Amino acid sequence: MPRLATRTNDFLTFQVMELFKQAQALQAAGKDIISLGIGEPDFTAPPQVVEALERAARAGQSGYSPSAGLTPLREAIAQFYHEQFGAKVDPSRVIVTAGASGALTLACAALVNGGGEVLMPDPSYPANSNFVLAAGGVPRLIPSTAEKRFQLSAQDVARHWTPATQGVLIASPSNPTGTSIAHDELAELLAQVRARDGFAIVDEIYLGLSYEGQPRSALTLDDDVIVINSFSKYFHMTGWRLGWMIVPQDMVAPVEKIAASLAICAPTLAQHAALACFSANAMKTFEHRREAFKQRRDYLLPEFERLGIQVPVKPDGAFYIYADISNLGMDSAAFSQRLLLEAGVAAVPGLDFGPAHGRHTMRFSYATGLDRLEEAVARMGRLLK
Repeated sequence: MPRLATRTNDFLTFQVMELFKQAQALQAAGKDIISLGIGEPDFTAPPQVVEALERAARAGQSGYSPSAGLTPLREAIAQFYHEQFGAKVDPSRVIVTAGASGALTLACAALVNGGGEVLMPDPSYPANSNFVLAAGGVPRLIPSTAEKRFQLSAQDVARHWTPATQGVLIASPSNPTGTSIAHDELAELLAQVRARDGFAIVDEIYLGLSYEGQPRSALTLDDDVIVINSFSKYFHMTGWRLGWMIVPQDMVAPVEKIAASLAICAPTLAQHAALACFSANAMKTFEHRREAFKQRRDYLLPEFERLGIQVPVKPDGAFYIYADISNLGMDSAAFSQRLLLEAGVAAVPGLDFGPAHGRHTMRFSYATGLDRLEEAVARMGRLLK
């Protein structure tokens, strides 16, 4: 067997996908499993998008696109950011990617030096550490608290920045917590990073799924941040593998050069289809679905309280609840397995998102129908009773 690179030992196992495989095996064996695990909307692309895909396929529009993406799509994304999130963006700064994962891969390849540290909060989406590792960097998880909404703060940046630190990677709203960074606090954090000549990668893939007030992009605070977004969550196109990044003008050419080698381009048919996402009718559909997610959140929060499952911070976005199970008498790994095997409910142990709170937290996804959530709550109630 070839000798593997040492970094393979450092890569984190994505427990969400391991749980997903276990749940699928149980379903294949005939067991009814309600998934509160994987972060995938139960909604799919609306008819306008599917029809646009079919038209593009019949027209033979399946060749390579420019490495930065189709110009009309880049223009539509820039307009979307202006109308929805208050950020004026030159379309030339938009780079269409193979999902948000492709965007994060490109961002880390362009910014992270070998041995360079990248600060991120604990808890965080586990794959973020792996993107940094793949670029030769060192992810540093900084334990956060409920008082900080489980987010990185300006004080954290000032306290933990070292000569080896190059930047920060944050998400607002966050996976796994569903919490956002308040706009004034985000401004302070970005100012601390800028003062140290560092970079800030801001994951905004759940920004469209914000439930409290009008969401604003980090680009309204600092034009030099690197913003990551995707068609997977708000637009419900997970398997289409289409995302984008918005970068400072000086980064466009270097990132485009890297993209041309690593991926050539994002899936072209998906790009043509995604143009239909920005039609008036499609946007009405997405907004209606956003309200459905909010309804699910508002159903689950009091039900969890009734079951004795504590939620330290009310999520204001995404479709996750980060819950504290300290008073249930078992750690998160054991509770996750009991939920799956005894109640037929899949939910992710907090250890997947960092060690600081991992043993006594769980992440529950409400990206499934309200009727199934009601049944999941009933099953959990019987188990806990």
